[in-house]
Amino acid sequence: MEEQRVRGAGPPWRWRHGPPWPGRGGEERASRWPWRSTVVVTFFVLVGSQFAAHQQHGTRASLDVFARVLLLVASGLLLWRGRHPVLVVFGTAAAAMVYLGAGYPYGPVFLAVVVACFRAVVAGHRRAAWAALAMLWAGHMLVAHWLYRWLPPSGDSAASWASEGVIAAWVVAIVALAELTRTRREQWARERAERAQAARRRADEERLRIARELHDVLAHSISVINVQAGVGLALLDTDPEQARTALTTIKAASKEALGEVRQVLDTLRTPGDAPRAPAPGLDRLPELVQQAASAGLTVDVEGAPPRLAPGTDLAAFRIVQEALTNVVRHSGSRHARVRLEHDPRTLRLRIDDDGPATGAEAGGSGNGMAGMRERAAALGGTIEAGPRPDGGFRVLAELPLQTKENDR
Repeated sequence: MEEQRVRGAGPPWRWRHGPPWPGRGGEERASRWPWRSTVVVTFFVLVGSQFAAHQQHGTRASLDVFARVLLLVASGLLLWRGRHPVLVVFGTAAAAMVYLGAGYPYGPVFLAVVVACFRAVVAGHRRAAWAALAMLWAGHMLVAHWLYRWLPPSGDSAASWASEGVIAAWVVAIVALAELTRTRREQWARERAERAQAARRRADEERLRIARELHDVLAHSISVINVQAGVGLALLDTDPEQARTALTTIKAASKEALGEVRQVLDTLRTPGDAPRAPAPGLDRLPELVQQAASAGLTVDVEGAPPRLAPGTDLAAFRIVQEALTNVVRHSGSRHARVRLEHDPRTLRLRIDDDGPATGAEAGGSGNGMAGMRERAAALGGTIEAGPRPDGGFRVLAELPLQTKENDR
């Protein structure tokens, strides 16, 4: 469902939270050859260098075959920048250094170095990119201030230190932009990982919620059905009317269970829609008492609940339901007491039976108790369950009336 909503509206997924740098489909992109961008850069370098040669005619050496080969090498190496960024950044820097040392015009040859350096930094090879730029700058300083006497063009003079400052500023700007891009890319990667983790956590919480709902609904109803089926079988021949009553109870309990299971499944199928029926709450406590009575358990209720938020109301109802189900299934007592108390901050639920346990602990074990504790913990409450000093079993739940979920 979520996947359909993402595909159905908004920008493409690969642009939703940042451009598709390597690492976001990076393996697929790295396996492709960047032909188009390399051709564009090569064309710009060749044409721009030809224009620069006209502008610098008489002060720098004219472009010849060797110069064009160097320009093609510097630009053509960019084809491998995705696979071998370190080799490419050093190769382009070396080609540019030879080009400058041969006295050819200043021009777009530096663009190939910039692209290679940018790609190396973004790929995580920061030191290699810095070292290549430092090598190129040191080579230029050596040529411009010392070796110019012996290198073409003849009659060349030393470069001004102001121009060196401009070159240094450009180098710093290139490195800063590449570092900014790398940092932003890592931030996008962290955000994607956090979103994926949050989605997995929400999915796990939803599965646990549905599992709790299904367990509470089915455990209670099947316990009633099991007890009434035993009564019906025992009285089928001696008391057909009582057996008919047991079968009627089984039918009602199974119908109610099917209805609640259908409600849970409807919520699962349409997570964004409102449920078709309200979630059960403590207002259905008399109905729960009647169901327990049909299973042979007498339940006395003391106190009345305050107005509760839907989440707290559902959790309280399910805790009482599970506690009574455990009495029916695991206790020899046919009498239970439910007491409700509250103050401005806390709702207290106490469910007692007189025991003794039959075959298992009266409070039950496994998913039932775990589900009650999870419901209470989700609201910031607590559950205490265990044998009473005077016999029997007690479940004591404390649920806060004000929770973060209710405040929203």
